[in-house]
Amino acid sequence: MDDVGDRPGAAHVSRFVAGSGTAATPALVLLHGTDGDEEQLLPLGAELAPGSARLSIRGAVETESGFAFLRRFPDRRVDEVDVARRARVLADFVEASCAEHGLAGPPLAVGFSNGAIMAAALLMTRPGLLAGGILFRPLSPFTGEVGQRLDRTPVLVVDGVRDARRSLGDGRRLAERLRRAGAAVTHHVLPAGHALTPRDVEIAHTWLAAFAR
Repeated sequence: MDDVGDRPGAAHVSRFVAGSGTAATPALVLLHGTDGDEEQLLPLGAELAPGSARLSIRGAVETESGFAFLRRFPDRRVDEVDVARRARVLADFVEASCAEHGLAGPPLAVGFSNGAIMAAALLMTRPGLLAGGILFRPLSPFTGEVGQRLDRTPVLVVDGVRDARRSLGDGRRLAERLRRAGAAVTHHVLPAGHALTPRDVEIAHTWLAAFAR
């Protein structure tokens, strides 16, 4: 699992942290933002769900300063054909990794920025792979409607109203698209920019507490 590159079929590097066995929430799949790597979200995962197993994955697209999960055109539009291919590869990797580590039940995705877009793509294209998703600063990976039914899959979407890397309404449009596909979506818009804030973490904590009940 050490081969990376700008190829849809490239394997993913990952880091796995075993859980305590007493966690109330399922294992977390952590998907970093642009220029990040498999270390970026491990502290956030530990803060959000202490005791839960964490599978932190490195994107297979090399960037100037790190990695990403998907490519975008120069005008910042998502390359939808590319993301669909990469989502299939990543979904297979998540399934194989969960089996390898003996994880019971589907994991919960936590994605930030580029990783949140990919987490949304996984939710849209592989129903049942994930127990749900926490999507920080996402936008929709696809312009069309979700072709699969998500059947009350819980999803948290958190936007920043001053996010210079997103267009106004990106998160809302994704949330609405997921709702129309049947997901149980909670959407928050914060007075924040692109970076995560303590309020993001607080909202995710509250959402996870309800998820675990």
